[in-house]
Amino acid sequence: MSEADWAKQMAPYEQPNLRRSALDIATSVVPYLALVVAMYLALDVSVWLTLALAIPAGGFLLRVFIVFHDCGHGSFFATKRANRWFGRFCALLVWQPFTNWRHDHAVHHGTAGDLDRRGVGDVPTLTVDEYRAKTWRGRLGYRLFRNPLVMFGIGPIYSLMVMPRLTSFDKRPRLRNSVLLTNLALGTMIAALCLLFGWQEFLVVWMPAAVIAATAGVWLFFVQHQFEDVYWESSERWSYAAAALRGSSYLKLPKLLQFFSGNIGLHHVHHLSAKVPNYNLQRAHDENEVFADVPVLTLRDGLRCPRLKLIDPASGRLVTFAEARRIAKASATVTPAAAGASA
Repeated sequence: MSEADWAKQMAPYEQPNLRRSALDIATSVVPYLALVVAMYLALDVSVWLTLALAIPAGGFLLRVFIVFHDCGHGSFFATKRANRWFGRFCALLVWQPFTNWRHDHAVHHGTAGDLDRRGVGDVPTLTVDEYRAKTWRGRLGYRLFRNPLVMFGIGPIYSLMVMPRLTSFDKRPRLRNSVLLTNLALGTMIAALCLLFGWQEFLVVWMPAAVIAATAGVWLFFVQHQFEDVYWESSERWSYAAAALRGSSYLKLPKLLQFFSGNIGLHHVHHLSAKVPNYNLQRAHDENEVFADVPVLTLRDGLRCPRLKLIDPASGRLVTFAEARRIAKASATVTPAAAGASA
């Protein structure tokens, strides 16, 4: 599929609709903030009631992130200005520096599935040979990182609270300032809330919902590009359209989960055209035959994806550590045999 072909097919779905965007805000930002207020009030009744309310609050905060995400792609509103300023507002709710996140995420869209351009905005993934070439300490570190308890336990906290706070002096000033100014705004907001309500109350109200949303978000991002037959190619053979259609999953979720995840399970459509707002993704998928053969994952499939650890470039698959050992043994057996045959 040429760029002209898919660009023409996606164009009708790329137009933001102000009513639909307003409905998204009414079913994400508004209920999330309302639940935060209710959670503070519920502390006078029971801390357990506050924690119970954190579950739906986490779901709505995940939807806030999808709105933030669409603003980052410039797809939520018709104007750049509206996307930028509302994106910055949502950034404070999801604890992300808008401009810096937008840059890293754009790199992710331009490099997903490219073996030679891994490392920005993606889940670090080694090839079988890269893993074998590491020292035992390097292998242990990689195993720990890819362990589900670390990735979906520590990972969400790190990706929400720690990593977005970090920057370096070699970054472009615009990106560095995005991080620093967001940190300042968040620090001011948190300090004010702690002074008004108390730091313990702040932690009980804000943190559980944030961790729930972050955990769901990390898992969604993981399974969207970490399934068995995912697309990986070297730069000279890499194709943007192929990476979208074969390297991004169609995660078929139950309707309630699809609602809270803002249709992001239709990730193949999103990667083909990031300008399609979340509320048009399903329609774009349903009305275009180009999406008929994309990789489909069920919820159960998605829950099994974390067992996959390494890229096998020869087969173009993600494999488990056990499969990687068998690949290494087969390679060691074939190589001497081939050498003997050539002699």
